[in-house]
Amino acid sequence: MAVVAVVAILGLAACGGGNDNSDTTAAATPPATTSPATTTGAGGGGGASTVDISTPSGSDLAFNQKSVSAKAGSVTIDFDNVQSLQHDVKVEDSSGQEIGGTDLVSSGTATATVNVQPGTYTFFCSVPGHREAGMQGTLTVK
Repeated sequence: MAVVAVVAILGLAACGGGNDNSDTTAAATPPATTSPATTTGAGGGGGASTVDISTPSGSDLAFNQKSVSAKAGSVTIDFDNVQSLQHDVKVEDSSGQEIGGTDLVSSGTATATVNVQPGTYTFFCSVPGHREAGMQGTLTVK
């Protein structure tokens, strides 16, 4: 008798919920997350540091920072583009080889990590014409 009751309850539970609301519960499946763009360049080996690079409000093709500095090793670039025009931050070594950078964003933020040795690097926006208009600066690594 108990077995029949359990089977009946399971059968009713399986049939329940004839509601066509298409309401899904967000708690059942957490939202997907995107990890920051990560790239590696000339090997580092020191501590980790973060540099903040941003654009001014308006439409100037510029970064607010003309020079930033960091410790050798893993350097995180936190980029804040307040403009609706797409920009990014790319980093190249002294030979002109690109070693990493952020994704293109408009009115948003992006993050990238590059591994660098002591020296001088150039950061710039890779959108055609933007670097030439002045969207570049110097990253000094100690």
